[in-house]
Amino acid sequence: MMGEQTLVQTKTEISDAIVVSDPPVDIPSNPSKIPIRPQKIRKLSSTTDQKTLQTADSSQCVVAITKNRRRGSLKSTNALPQIIKPLSANGEIENALHHLRSADPLLGSLIDTLPFPVFESDQLPFLALCKSILFQQLAYKAGSSIYNRFISLCGGEDVVCPDVVLSLSAQQFKEIGVSGRKASYLYDLANKYRAGILSDESVVKMDDRSLFTMLSMVKGIGSWSVHMFMIHSLHRPDVLPVSDLGVRKGVRMLYGLDELPRPSQMEQLCEKWRPYRSIGAWYMWRLIEGNGISTTAAIVMEGGHVQPLQQIEPQREVQQHQLQLLEPINGVGKLGYVYQFASECLHNIFWIMHMMHMVFSTHYESIAV
Repeated sequence: MMGEQTLVQTKTEISDAIVVSDPPVDIPSNPSKIPIRPQKIRKLSSTTDQKTLQTADSSQCVVAITKNRRRGSLKSTNALPQIIKPLSANGEIENALHHLRSADPLLGSLIDTLPFPVFESDQLPFLALCKSILFQQLAYKAGSSIYNRFISLCGGEDVVCPDVVLSLSAQQFKEIGVSGRKASYLYDLANKYRAGILSDESVVKMDDRSLFTMLSMVKGIGSWSVHMFMIHSLHRPDVLPVSDLGVRKGVRMLYGLDELPRPSQMEQLCEKWRPYRSIGAWYMWRLIEGNGISTTAAIVMEGGHVQPLQQIEPQREVQQHQLQLLEPINGVGKLGYVYQFASECLHNIFWIMHMMHMVFSTHYESIAV
């Protein structure tokens, strides 16, 4: 009996143990494993990761949407062309004077003492560029005489076009007083028009920076010529000819500077004139003209309109190029030839010295032997 009771009790304990160990999740065999239940850890981590991913995705979406909106706004801004009103447009001069008076009191007081600016020109861009080339390094009367002969040779201003210019020979240009160098400039301008690189329509529609770049590609047209063309032919409102001697002298006088301002100083001093720096430059020319300052970049009034001259006295040609930096050294003006001649002379001198050194060295070596 005792053995049977012991056996039954043992079976009961074993069965109880088995029943207790059946649900491992509810009643684990090892109580120390309760804090780190795998299922709960997986659930928490997956939920946290999902929330984190959702937050990251939402933030990335917001950033992407913001970037796309910015890009879209930039594209829409770039898609809209900037409309530049010429100074000859109705009311544009009045707007410019109002701005300059409020932005620069010194210039405002000068504006009140000088006449109203006038910007009128009905010439097409190609004809105006030809005229700019013909007037280079000439006084106004001499340039006008050559220009009138050029127009007569072409058959009138309305007839001047790239094909007509290219049909003229170098001898025909020479007969009307146009040098071979200037003739090559006119040929290059006409060829660029014929090739489609330039056209009257594209020149009018280009922004200032693109126009400056494209016109500077033409042989014989430098920064000064481009600035004068933009102001006096296209009537662009915001052009500052930093290399023009007359404008630099006017700025020095207006602000009481001891020396002529450098181009970088011109940009800083005249920054307040934006977006009407062309009007400011116009008044600088009038300022030096009214004070009787002698300058190779003086302006001459012809029919009530301002005509800027690159040079008045032929003997100041080299000085004009040095002060205004009109064209590249190897491009326009006698200054390029002066530098070329000087470099050739120096090269020849060094060559002669080298040959003399070789001769004397050989002579002394023969004597020593």
